[in-house]
Amino acid sequence: MTDHYAAADLIAYAEALFTAAGLDADKAAVVAPLMVEADLMGHTTHGLALVPPYLAALADGSMTASGQPATLTDRGPVVSWDGRRLSGVWLTAAAVDLAVERARLYGTCTVSIRRAHHIACLAAFLERATRHGMMVQLACSDPSVASVAPFGGTRAVYTPNPVAVGIPTSGDPILVDISASITTNGLTGRLHKEGRRLDHEWVIDADGNPSTDPAVLFTDPPGTILPVGGIDHGHKGYGLALIVEALTQGLAGHGRADPAEGWGAGVFVQVWDPTAFAGVEEYARQTDWLAQACRGNPPRPGVDKVRLPGDGALARKRAALTDGVALYPGIVDGLGDWAGKLGVAAPAAQAG
Repeated sequence: MTDHYAAADLIAYAEALFTAAGLDADKAAVVAPLMVEADLMGHTTHGLALVPPYLAALADGSMTASGQPATLTDRGPVVSWDGRRLSGVWLTAAAVDLAVERARLYGTCTVSIRRAHHIACLAAFLERATRHGMMVQLACSDPSVASVAPFGGTRAVYTPNPVAVGIPTSGDPILVDISASITTNGLTGRLHKEGRRLDHEWVIDADGNPSTDPAVLFTDPPGTILPVGGIDHGHKGYGLALIVEALTQGLAGHGRADPAEGWGAGVFVQVWDPTAFAGVEEYARQTDWLAQACRGNPPRPGVDKVRLPGDGALARKRAALTDGVALYPGIVDGLGDWAGKLGVAAPAAQAG
């Protein structure tokens, strides 16, 4: 039987681990809830599963534990930071919060971040903007890692390059979190470790042959993950990946053209305030119609109902807040290893 944990207990646990590892207390208080948020939403490869490698990065100094980003430019609605290898989760949260504040004044705000550490789950940041009635877009890439080949190629050039968009409505927001690749490094790494296969041919081996076996990504030379669209229509994901590379590295002024610095991220954040455009009522009129039209669409055979992006995540979150969080196998043990090293008490599972 799977143990369940109270979300508040998991947040306190993660916060205590980060603080004990040397992360500034104010940063730990921001990062911990966002790590748990990912698990609440069902993004189990990008939540608490990442806490142990983040703690290891604090221990070896590859994640900066203290301080502030360096401001490279600030033109009001356009801001650029050097993240100084600080927590990417904290930096991204701070960027969204700043962009919301500036969008109230300018109508929109864009924040570009270079040299951030890894930023975890993009979907976890979206409600920081949508709860204020604002639309938000996030994108990130890791210039030190390559796991996806350009369409038609066999050697990796870039990362899965996720994009997330939060769209407010009168009800639940639409929460889009997708990547330019057909699957992710986190999932392929997990399945390879567990000796399992992918559901479809989402990777190619070093010779370019499609495969369901994630082990082809760990050969020498390695295979690669396929872009969205796969073997037939991968030019679509390829194009999206190039856009993300330009937004996250070109605008930030640091990327693959520079020496690798280790696991991290270039980040792009943009927020729009509908009051600066046609107004909140007109914005909601359009997004509400779209949401209703999609959810009310007749489902094809085998589909229970048409959902919007974020519907499943928000339903899982509500259930987990009521019934407790069931963590993916291995996460509790990974956190426990660090709890022992750092002298932090682990939370008890919920009774019943």
